[in-house]
Amino acid sequence: MRSERSSEIFGSTRSHPAEHRDVSTTFTAMASPCLVLVDTADPLLGAAVGSIVKAEALRIEAKFSRYRPSVVTTLNENAGEELEVDAETADLVDYSVLCYHLSQGRFDITSGALRRVWKFDGSGAVPTQDQVRQILKCVGWHRVTWNRPFLRLGVGMEIDFGGIGKEYAVDRALALASEFTDEPLLVNLGGDLRVSGPRRDGSHWHVAIENVDCPGAAAGMLQLSRGALATSGDTYRYLIKDAKRYGHVLDPVTGWPIADAPRSVTVHADTCSEAGQLAKLALLRGAGAEEFLKAEQVRAWCAR
Repeated sequence: MRSERSSEIFGSTRSHPAEHRDVSTTFTAMASPCLVLVDTADPLLGAAVGSIVKAEALRIEAKFSRYRPSVVTTLNENAGEELEVDAETADLVDYSVLCYHLSQGRFDITSGALRRVWKFDGSGAVPTQDQVRQILKCVGWHRVTWNRPFLRLGVGMEIDFGGIGKEYAVDRALALASEFTDEPLLVNLGGDLRVSGPRRDGSHWHVAIENVDCPGAAAGMLQLSRGALATSGDTYRYLIKDAKRYGHVLDPVTGWPIADAPRSVTVHADTCSEAGQLAKLALLRGAGAEEFLKAEQVRAWCAR
């Protein structure tokens, strides 16, 4: 599994006031910088929690990777055949189907096939209408047969859990770590993050927000004492052709980038999976992103 870095939320989560001394663990997973903070004076405990989170993130990455042998590559390599999947994979498929319906078909785990014609590799190459039209024959959940736990992809199709995997990993890792300790902690996987609650002294965690026009620079600071934050956007993956910017978030119905979409959407929710779902659904609304978030009555930030 490889997931795009969430552009809005720094991995360099900051602690305030100065007397906070967190035990931190850093690692790389899902092609993203990851960070675990534990509000504790016990370095051994903090390191143990960091190891639990890292192990779970790497387990999920390995199981659902589309770049190395995994559940996903097995399904993709056997497109056209009916395969039985395990319970965890089936749960992710069911969640993906829910997102598909909530988005009117614009969140689609089969849309990864569009990468065959959309490269976003810095070359500035834009596919032709005919190339997009041809690849769309391999895209669309309606072409998949899903009778849990049996799944059959159409010939030439593929699935990719990258759109939900990182948020799922945050929730899973935090749950496992919270079973190990009651100390306050923050799990940040590539910018998607969740806290177990407020700090020991009751204060907030402070999270830096990244400037989409100047990656690496802070645009502001959020206070977080519960729940999760997730971002969907194209700050790091896009191409420019003839002065036109094409974001990497593609519409699986048309095969082209979402029109008039925000540069990024960040959402606060109880779980990282919920925050990620709402952020993606908003981004997929294009010009209607802000209206959608307002209707959902969630704490959110859009950058255009």
